[in-house]
Amino acid sequence: MISFHPKFIDLQAFSAGNCEPAMALMISAHVDMCPQCQSDCIEIQAQLAKDMFTVQAVNTPLDDEYLGMLSQITDLPIAKTKINEISNSSIELDGKFFELPRALRRHAKNTGNWSRLVGKLWQAPVDLGDIGKANFMYMEKGGRVPEHTHKGTEMTLVIDGQYSDGVAEYDCGDFTLLNNQHKHLPHSEADDGCLVFTIVDKPLHFTAGIARLLNPFSHLFFK
Repeated sequence: MISFHPKFIDLQAFSAGNCEPAMALMISAHVDMCPQCQSDCIEIQAQLAKDMFTVQAVNTPLDDEYLGMLSQITDLPIAKTKINEISNSSIELDGKFFELPRALRRHAKNTGNWSRLVGKLWQAPVDLGDIGKANFMYMEKGGRVPEHTHKGTEMTLVIDGQYSDGVAEYDCGDFTLLNNQHKHLPHSEADDGCLVFTIVDKPLHFTAGIARLLNPFSHLFFK
């Protein structure tokens, strides 16, 4: 069950096309997985359309010719056009295939090779072009990211499985947005591990144990 969603104000900005590209991608992928946020976005878009036509009607009264044109358009039959399925709908790691939300499928071909990190972690970089860099992170059962905070922001979407971080437990479809006010220790005890998609705008800052020695090099991984 999805318990963590973007803020409603962010859904409004997304629906209006006013999000930063990275946030828009993350929200779009979350909405692909979340019926509640799909419904919210439909309602927001309907209200935006209503407001727009209300303003236009007040500022520019619609004449009979324009109304007739709108009527002809709305009376046209719905075209039954087959939508081409997007290739690369999943990614693979060590024989396991993970289905991706539609918004991320076009980026599958730009995903690099998997690298094994410390603590039963795997990382695959994703080149998002003008949007920037992202990563798929996979935690095996018992895998954990060292305790850390954030120099910037970290957006995470759970693609498959579950993990917890000492603050909450996250399931498939959950979305989180963290900053330097948050400190956590992500780890997974799920039998099949956990795959997440994450975008950070600055390197992580490790806060406990020997992992703090990695801080000068954290821009090389967990980026």
